[in-house]
Amino acid sequence: MVNAGEMNGSGNLMDFLDEPFPDVGTYEDFHTIDWLREKSRDTDRHRKITSKSKESIWEFIKSLLDAWSGWVVMLLIGLLAGTLAGVIDLAVDWMTDLKEGVCLSAFWYSHEQCCWTSNETTFEDRDKCPLWQKWSELLVNQSEIKTILSGFIIRGYLGKWTLLIKTVTLVLVVSSGLSLGKEGPLVHVACCCGNFFSSLFSKYSKNEGKRREVLSAAAAAGVSVAFGAPIGGVLFSLEEVSYYFPLKTLWRSFFAALVAAFTLRSINPFGNSRLVLFYVEYHTPWYMAELFPFILLGVFGGLWGTLFIRCNIAWCRRRKTTQLGKYPVLEVIVVTAITAIIAYPNPYTRQSTSELISELFNDCGALESSQLCDYINDPNMTRPVDDIPDRPAGAGVYTAMWQLALALIFKIIITIFTFGMKIPSGLFIPSMAVGAMAGRMVGIGVEQLAYHHHDWIIFRNWCRPGADCVTPGLYAMVGAAACLGGVTRMTVSLVVIMFELTGGLEYIVPLMAAAVTSKWVADAFGKEGIYEAHIHLNGYPFLDVKDEFTHRTLATDVMRPRRGEPPLSVLTQDSMTVEDVETLIKETDYNGFPVVVSKDSERLIGFAQRRELILAIKNARQRQDGIVSNSIMYFTEEPPELPANSPHPLKLRRILNLSPFTVTDHTPMETVVDIFRKLGLRQCLVTRSGRLLGIITKKDVLRHMAQMANQDPESIMFN
Repeated sequence: MVNAGEMNGSGNLMDFLDEPFPDVGTYEDFHTIDWLREKSRDTDRHRKITSKSKESIWEFIKSLLDAWSGWVVMLLIGLLAGTLAGVIDLAVDWMTDLKEGVCLSAFWYSHEQCCWTSNETTFEDRDKCPLWQKWSELLVNQSEIKTILSGFIIRGYLGKWTLLIKTVTLVLVVSSGLSLGKEGPLVHVACCCGNFFSSLFSKYSKNEGKRREVLSAAAAAGVSVAFGAPIGGVLFSLEEVSYYFPLKTLWRSFFAALVAAFTLRSINPFGNSRLVLFYVEYHTPWYMAELFPFILLGVFGGLWGTLFIRCNIAWCRRRKTTQLGKYPVLEVIVVTAITAIIAYPNPYTRQSTSELISELFNDCGALESSQLCDYINDPNMTRPVDDIPDRPAGAGVYTAMWQLALALIFKIIITIFTFGMKIPSGLFIPSMAVGAMAGRMVGIGVEQLAYHHHDWIIFRNWCRPGADCVTPGLYAMVGAAACLGGVTRMTVSLVVIMFELTGGLEYIVPLMAAAVTSKWVADAFGKEGIYEAHIHLNGYPFLDVKDEFTHRTLATDVMRPRRGEPPLSVLTQDSMTVEDVETLIKETDYNGFPVVVSKDSERLIGFAQRRELILAIKNARQRQDGIVSNSIMYFTEEPPELPANSPHPLKLRRILNLSPFTVTDHTPMETVVDIFRKLGLRQCLVTRSGRLLGIITKKDVLRHMAQMANQDPESIMFN
């Protein structure tokens, strides 16, 4: 963009675009932004502020405020995201327990909080206290089984109403008992916070590229409060979410995640003075021989990820293409009813998924009352409480094993149908639950094998009789990481989130082995993770940096117009009327138009965006006298020579991009794809010796890549 001249050479006719007007530089709904253009606009804005800062003290103060606005936004995002996460956690605990009973002393207390205040609760009966009454005991004075019905530029997707509705409904759906989690939606909630605070600063509200830097940091804050993993949140934003992640955004993401984690810690929603519910302390190191079952869990995680993605995408595609998609409320009611009826009889599906994972991760101490810890103890044992040797499994453990097996099958099936419904639904916790159940069963199996066959060669060197050799909770943690990795294809950020989530820093190697194995196995069946699969299902124009393009095609094979198609729609620099341009806009749906010297020479001058043309013509008719339908539009510095009785011409040079990105017709498509990825282009023009030949849009690139991969190119629906 360049500034237009002060006068256009025809009397006192001024270029009205010297003064900005509303909505210039914005984009239509469901369209991709032009990263290169937004970067150029921000550079111009920054240069202007720096220049003005030398004029007065006030301008200097304004420049300082502009420089610090990014950190202020990060602080506000962290505070609000942490507060909302704490409120959601407390509300979910309360509503989950409200299905079972009520606290007589204060109805807003959850079961655990209610019992904290009771002086009559003993350690042995810590789950029972006089102040907490079950509904069945309160109403009919007896226990009974009861069934409880346990939710690119897209306008409004990150709006204030979305933030409010998402926060409220997230509490309802998580406490309902459906097979979903709050962690993914919390990232959405944090991004809504980021979008809201961005609108308060013109530096971000008027530049979509800068706004997305804020959203990247907000995503990091969301993961930070979702898992209590600030470092993992930053890495998650870098590895999984962000398309453009400069070093400045890295630091701001770290700061936002820090503030969010600090705020959540201050609220202390879990009541354990920690950021996470899953904190564990294991008293036994892992041994090299255990890498084999850890890798097997990685294989299981990869297979589960592949199964889930294929089945879930098939079901979601059926939902989109059949009558089922017209009844989203009925679908939610049916799935909720099925979940409640089948889940309630099994204690491992009846409890909340977070509580289930916490129980599966826990090590069995001497005072644990869980069925999973029902081992046969030696009455003569005098070992310290934290150093209990491996013991034979009791009846409770065997009962828990078949209940876990049934819960695992149910969780696998119901999650396929739950994820993707018209409710806030996160996938992290259900995936971790599947892996934790499988891992705990494998861990108990290895533990009992080592106890009864400690003389086998694989156990002889590290598992002596009477020793604490195997920790089943560790296997649950590794299985959780494997299944989450199989579904999302995360690696580095996954391992960091897991050891921050559990405090298991010593167990990084098993987590790494499982995460890498699950990714390898899943990638063998398809490169797409669940997020990429849903992006492609919805036809969004996402150019994944992980996709490789190795075909030997050229720009001329992809550019439009192709052979047999109408010629490219262009604007001339000084010979088209306002009516001509309005007709062209009305008859086409292109995002913009190349500007050439004339239709005969087709020498490229620049590129004009469709939306800015519409706004410019509209504002010119309202604010500039003499602009009529047959007024000449020109993009040059000086107006063309016109007859004396001609209407006033309209100068639109300011909206013209004088340096559009161009490639030659013989540029390899491998290079073109790389350019679109690294520069975030919306379109590029194809030329030969300065003469315009055609145009390649992001949509054209994605459709060509789909075609080369033997996929349906028409599945890419948006620009």
